[in-house]
Amino acid sequence: MGFENFGKVSFTAETKASDFVTYLEQGKVMATKCRKCGAVSFPPKMDCPSCFESSVDWIEVKAPGKLATYTVVTYGPTGFEDDAPYTLGLVDYGDFKVFGRICRDIPTNEIKVGMTVRAVATKLPDNHIAYEFVKA
Repeated sequence: MGFENFGKVSFTAETKASDFVTYLEQGKVMATKCRKCGAVSFPPKMDCPSCFESSVDWIEVKAPGKLATYTVVTYGPTGFEDDAPYTLGLVDYGDFKVFGRICRDIPTNEIKVGMTVRAVATKLPDNHIAYEFVKA
């Protein structure tokens, strides 16, 4: 599966980080870690934004993180109009942060800054794949 199948709306079919989708198919949410300076990037970047090195390792985002902030989207952008309302969160993993959807199974009134969540791969319609945050 290629990057064109990532997310509900894909704006690109090619990327140097297309293995991200392959890992999602395996049930793994992955980031990249620079071999030179150790900077962790999410979304994955094949060229380190800190030191510009092009040598990275894939690392799994499997430990729980803490919800740093969130917002409820009531008016979705192009391609997401029919999804609203939905909740987006920024999760702190210490060395890096991950931005993404919070699972619809978590009632909005139960979402709290500081709650522990984990990123999981999820299947979307039309054989698309993404990730979301669930309670840890």
